[in-house]
Amino acid sequence: MAVQTPRSHRVFGLAAPFGVAIALSIAAFALAAAQPTSQSEVAKTQRAAKDEIVPDLWQGGVSRSKPDLKGLARLRFVTDSDYPPFHYYDEEGALTGFNVDMARAICEALTVECQVEAVDWDDLFKSLDNDEADAAIASIRIDPETLKRADLTQRYYATPARFIARKASELRDVRPETVSGVKIAVQRGTGHEAYLRQYFPEAELVVFDTGEQAQLAVKSGQAELAFGDGVGLIFWLNGVMSEQCCEFRGGPFFDAKFFGEGVGIAVKKGNRQLANILNYALEQVHASGRYEGLFLRYFPMSFF
Repeated sequence: MAVQTPRSHRVFGLAAPFGVAIALSIAAFALAAAQPTSQSEVAKTQRAAKDEIVPDLWQGGVSRSKPDLKGLARLRFVTDSDYPPFHYYDEEGALTGFNVDMARAICEALTVECQVEAVDWDDLFKSLDNDEADAAIASIRIDPETLKRADLTQRYYATPARFIARKASELRDVRPETVSGVKIAVQRGTGHEAYLRQYFPEAELVVFDTGEQAQLAVKSGQAELAFGDGVGLIFWLNGVMSEQCCEFRGGPFFDAKFFGEGVGIAVKKGNRQLANILNYALEQVHASGRYEGLFLRYFPMSFF
């Protein structure tokens, strides 16, 4: 979340490095779908996000009827292996992580045998197409590109965008009208850069090739703020590279157009029956309290 951009998020445009960080289960998804139409609405969306963040994805419990599980005795999941804490090998060589445990929780909810194997990111969709796996759970972003290759479940997590600043900075109220002429570091070619150009046009953008360079620009004073994915930023803030220099300011910001609709589980294109079964299982995992427990286990710090 030395830090490289994981393949899963690099391929699908989430420039989020390895992360260790969340306090609440991810939420405010209604806000994620609402795109601000003016600079003034950015601040309104920001305030509403703070007010409406809740610790449950489905906001109110299970509503989906139990699907027909006849003939389903086993689920074969594939995942990647290099994106801790979502999926990785622990010190004993065991495949673990939030996505891995989520797959196992889904199997438990459906009372079926569970198989979770790691494959190379480039082989995830091939495994589905060749019927070598039933589902891929690897922090796969829900976007038009992915939907051309596979069907996806509803989102089971997403992250907001955030600003960071040096702790000594007097700039605390971060809105389009308060950052005119302010230098903001951001990674080149990301939704975060596009968002700033549209809604913070008076800011002076300092564009870098990587998110790590943008973060270091704030630490060194080259920029007043940096803007990026909340998971990656909270990891950096609490890691050794930041030397505790900085903290969040403003936000969180949710916008599906720029930051995506979240992350889902992929199944072979056309297999909506299995996608619906997995959606049902996700709701059961949530209703049982297991979903929140997994988030608190793997992400004990808040990026909201």
